[in-house]
Amino acid sequence: MSGVKCTNRKHKLKISAALMAGIICLTGCGSTKYDMPYSPQNSVSSYQLLNVANQETIEPFATNLCVAAKDIPSSGVSLTEVGAAGLFDTKNLETLYAKNVNNQMNPASLTKVMTALVALKNGKPDDVYVASENVKITESGAVLCGLKPGDKMTLDQALHILLMYSANDVAILIAEGVTKGSVDDFVALMNQEAQEIGATNCQFKNPNGLTEEGHYVTAYDLYLIFQEALKYDLFNEIIQMNSYSTVYMDANGADKSIDIENTNLYLRGTYEMPANMTVVGGKTGTTSAAGHCLLLLSRSSSGTPYISVILKDNSREQLYEDMSSLLESATK
Repeated sequence: MSGVKCTNRKHKLKISAALMAGIICLTGCGSTKYDMPYSPQNSVSSYQLLNVANQETIEPFATNLCVAAKDIPSSGVSLTEVGAAGLFDTKNLETLYAKNVNNQMNPASLTKVMTALVALKNGKPDDVYVASENVKITESGAVLCGLKPGDKMTLDQALHILLMYSANDVAILIAEGVTKGSVDDFVALMNQEAQEIGATNCQFKNPNGLTEEGHYVTAYDLYLIFQEALKYDLFNEIIQMNSYSTVYMDANGADKSIDIENTNLYLRGTYEMPANMTVVGGKTGTTSAAGHCLLLLSRSSSGTPYISVILKDNSREQLYEDMSSLLESATK
């Protein structure tokens, strides 16, 4: 099984004299650690400077990440029809399979993983959000939970419905709730977060993934975004749930109940889980432009965690067949 591995060793890096002079000056102020945020425009970027003045080391951005600069084949995996796919061993930091993982593609509702990440980072689960007129989405085929202007629910409730049921109106509720009324401001936070975690080949235009020009993500960026979201306990809890029931309020304070099932058909038992692998949870996505998409966290029988992603498959049935084939290759 071939792959590209990113080790935990700290790498040396040559730095320009001007930058070194600035670092030495800063060191004289008594600090020994400097964080440089990731920036694709900076030739010396995404490195953590550690005691450079004392000729120590520089830690690269990808120290604890799987990396994939090119296609990586795997025996027994032939995903000829998919637009892009990747399989990442997040314990051993190996990319086990990669096809077009750096191609910019429409992610459909896989977008909502970033929506959840930004909401969790900037909001609190018990925050109460009120739906505006903007929850009235009329796009044909868009999944909705039926929010009406004035409806109220907590961020915790909204995240369950967002991630499990993939409701597009709830994505708007969350975006406006986090930013006190501005979807545009929330989208700016999404793009800012993407840059900060190194997902620099994506661009978000909305919080729900409905088709919009200039809205795109790569399979590799989805790996980065998903891995960051998994750091939140609530996100982990939600993506593993089969079903969810809750009661929220309408504009007059009356109760409104909702019962949903997870769109992940592995969790619902519609499709058998891959051999020697347990699908923990993830996110589904489907639009006519994006095709059928799936992003998963799984664990092998030995406990090794994997993140896998497929973008633009031909059908739901083919998507799950291809995902099973991809995951089974990890344990062969």
